[in-house]
Amino acid sequence: MSDTSRYSLQDLLALMAVLRDPEQGCPWDIRQDWGSIVPHTIEEAYEVADAIERRAYDELPGELGDLLFQVIYYSQFAKEEGRFDFHDVVDALTTKMIARHPHVFPDGTLTSRRQGIDAAQVETAQVNSRWEALKAEERQARDAVSVLDDVPRALPALSRAAKLTKRASRVGFDWPDTRGILDKIREELDEVEEALAADDDVHAREEVGDLLFAVVNLARRLKADPEQALRATNAKFERRFRYVEKALAQSGRAPSDASLEDMDAHWNDAKRLENHSGND
Repeated sequence: MSDTSRYSLQDLLALMAVLRDPEQGCPWDIRQDWGSIVPHTIEEAYEVADAIERRAYDELPGELGDLLFQVIYYSQFAKEEGRFDFHDVVDALTTKMIARHPHVFPDGTLTSRRQGIDAAQVETAQVNSRWEALKAEERQARDAVSVLDDVPRALPALSRAAKLTKRASRVGFDWPDTRGILDKIREELDEVEEALAADDDVHAREEVGDLLFAVVNLARRLKADPEQALRATNAKFERRFRYVEKALAQSGRAPSDASLEDMDAHWNDAKRLENHSGND
């Protein structure tokens, strides 16, 4: 340990090197590669989001540590292949953030930060415009052809749909108002119904995708993250269904033994209780 009471980042980097040591490391860690870690990275990011949404702040150090460990993993892979190391990651991130915040670092260096900056004088729209301009310059430097080129394909579908439509909207490809999006949702729902009426399940599934995409556009216009909104609804459904199970259990029944009418009655009780307590 570099400190007698707390481990440091250097300790974490050293730990990863030991875990990946071909002779003395952990067999599981030695077997891992770039691709095998990706699912863990996505899972750890969701666990961070879950802890925050549950206000489980005492769990966050561990969850954030798990997410950081993913970065350490990739950095170790790169170091072993002679590509880069963790310090290059830190340098690239710091350099990029300084460049994207000229209103804070006018000379483009960390030591040149503006003294006594008045946040009220920095218009959000101006900052966002500059941010997007810098990102566009970065895409151009990478020879990107489309404004959609660097939207990660591994994103959850709802998040990727929101990001794709947000990018397109910045170059004017968007509905002029919320009414247009609502009309599109109704149109897509009509097309789902038409496909179902024609017993065309393949087409119906395609139209359901179009319907979801239109709803994501509405979420974006309302400045709601669709993944976060759906997670909240998932949690609400889970609370209410658990209430149904518990209510049925008190009469010695399971959901499979109850009628839909009985379950609906308990579901409505759960809604009333939540509304009375101020929940959604």
